[in-house]
Amino acid sequence: MTFQVIPVDSGRELKQFINFPWSIYRDDPYWVPPLKSDVRELLSLKHPFYGHAERKLFLAIEDGVPVGRIAAIINHRHNDFHSQKTGFFGFFESVDDQKTADALFSEGEKWIREKGMDMVLGPVNPSTNEECGLLVENFLSPPFVMMTYNPPYYRELLERAGYGKAKDLYAYWYHVGRELPNRLVRIVQKVKAREPGLVVRPLDKSRFDAELEVVRQVYNEAWEKNWGFIPMTDAEINHMAQKLKPLVIPSLVNLAFVDDEPAGFVMGLPDYNNVLKILNGTILNPFRTMKALRAGKRIRSGRCLTIGVREKFRKRGIESLLFAMTWQGGIDMNYRYGELSWILEDNQPMIDGATRAFSAEHYKTYRIYEKQLAT
Repeated sequence: MTFQVIPVDSGRELKQFINFPWSIYRDDPYWVPPLKSDVRELLSLKHPFYGHAERKLFLAIEDGVPVGRIAAIINHRHNDFHSQKTGFFGFFESVDDQKTADALFSEGEKWIREKGMDMVLGPVNPSTNEECGLLVENFLSPPFVMMTYNPPYYRELLERAGYGKAKDLYAYWYHVGRELPNRLVRIVQKVKAREPGLVVRPLDKSRFDAELEVVRQVYNEAWEKNWGFIPMTDAEINHMAQKLKPLVIPSLVNLAFVDDEPAGFVMGLPDYNNVLKILNGTILNPFRTMKALRAGKRIRSGRCLTIGVREKFRKRGIESLLFAMTWQGGIDMNYRYGELSWILEDNQPMIDGATRAFSAEHYKTYRIYEKQLAT
């Protein structure tokens, strides 16, 4: 029996890296396969993320067959912003074997250490602005769109490899129903009465570029003090916006203005994982594509990805009005339930808003792990 961890240097090895999760999740009813083309794009050095980052991919091979994978990542923008020497790991998948996991982490950590880093965080795919976190609580339902999923045993693999908790990320489930909760309606009425200069409206897709400027202005200011936040470059925001533009439903994306000044925004998406499940990684199969399109018309759930308000406009109830508008959009689309994710475990104002004003329930926990590297 032969075992080795190799760097991904060829097109064939990259294909093995991308295809490997199907061998792990083949019989898992909750896994949602990503589009292989999207994964390939995220790993491509032409992606705008790598304008300020670098990465190295590794495959674990046993008797000629892939049994694990990992990406080692250096995000120079993160280190400049936080004054750190931190590397990251992402795209981690492995058979249930500690030897395999240890070998993958060892190779990734070696590369990160050689780059002068003294700590590792992860999983991030490839940053906190994309999918991130290891699922550690509630494995009995599929993930919502752009959220991660993994087998329960991954937690043990990481912790036995010396990784400990850095921060937990919470996901909240809520019943959409046919009308807004009375408590939220009352909050909205008070906010409107108290803020005559406040306007909250849906995204105007006919003015997409101008609307994107509003989002850009709010995003990097509203989140800059959050743990793990990394400002997105203009190229990254433009790239993400162009990918999301065909998927956006205007009533689920709302912008807030106070006296015509951008104050905040909220972004929700239909849970397109219902479609991805059918596509199984590719859109090349016409029968699967047609089936997926039909499934898309029957989507009855959505995810609230992000909600933020610029610091000067906080503590005025604007978040509640933004969320209420997006919730109403879900009602109009006959959604039955939704997810609000993710929220940092110590973001008490958002947690209070989710549980009290929105009657949401904390039902899943994702974890970012850390490990100090020996010098």
